[in-house]
Amino acid sequence: MKTRSAQRLLIAFTAVAALAASLPGCVPLVVGGAAVAGAGMVATDRRSSGVQVDDQAIELRGAARVSQIANDNMNVTVVSYNRQVLLVGTVGSEADKQRVGSEIQRIENVRAVVNEVVVGPGSNLADRSNDTYLTGKVKASLLDAKDIFANSFKVVTERSVVYIMGIATRREADRASDIARGVSGVSKVVRVLDIVTDAELANMQRTGSAAAPAAPAQAPVQDAGAGTSASSSRVPLPPMAPLPPANGAPPANNGVVTSPVR
Repeated sequence: MKTRSAQRLLIAFTAVAALAASLPGCVPLVVGGAAVAGAGMVATDRRSSGVQVDDQAIELRGAARVSQIANDNMNVTVVSYNRQVLLVGTVGSEADKQRVGSEIQRIENVRAVVNEVVVGPGSNLADRSNDTYLTGKVKASLLDAKDIFANSFKVVTERSVVYIMGIATRREADRASDIARGVSGVSKVVRVLDIVTDAELANMQRTGSAAAPAAPAQAPVQDAGAGTSASSSRVPLPPMAPLPPANGAPPANNGVVTSPVR
């Protein structure tokens, strides 16, 4: 009897997983605390499959590099999207911040580092729990919006500051920022995006992969003190440039644009 029950449970689990994989844009299935993305999530990602693999490898190697140089005052998270790396967390000194940025920049296929690490004490459990809550709220708000494609963005929250990563048009970037700013508890929104034109986006959707720029792209704004690393990957990338502010002001440092909550 126990064997039959286990078999039925396994069959039901398999059916649910298959259903989740068949629904485009579905919420990832959580199994044992790990999010398992369905086939629809991979298919609707604006990054090519090769870039997605690169991003996973960069995050794993980045975490290993940080652990090698870590001390009691270093708590850094490495997030990669389209081979652009966001660093968040805390360190004990400015020298540690620069060292982390330099180490991550040397990882293969990293094309830009946005170093948002701050010098100060590490976050506590309450801070981390609140950040997880805010990330979920922002993601849910993006999913609820009818005029934006939520899967185009990766949301990271650190001490109530929301970072939006992804490949998007200027309209999509502005809309996502407005949505994130509207979430209660968000203190600031920082956009770390690759901005593409409508024509480039249409080409990406038609070909199913990131489009190679017709002309040399503007060089990304590198993190202070970080070196340049040539990518060995052959997967083409869209133009990389800091998001231009709507008011025409110069781009913010490190190639990020901040959208304070009004």
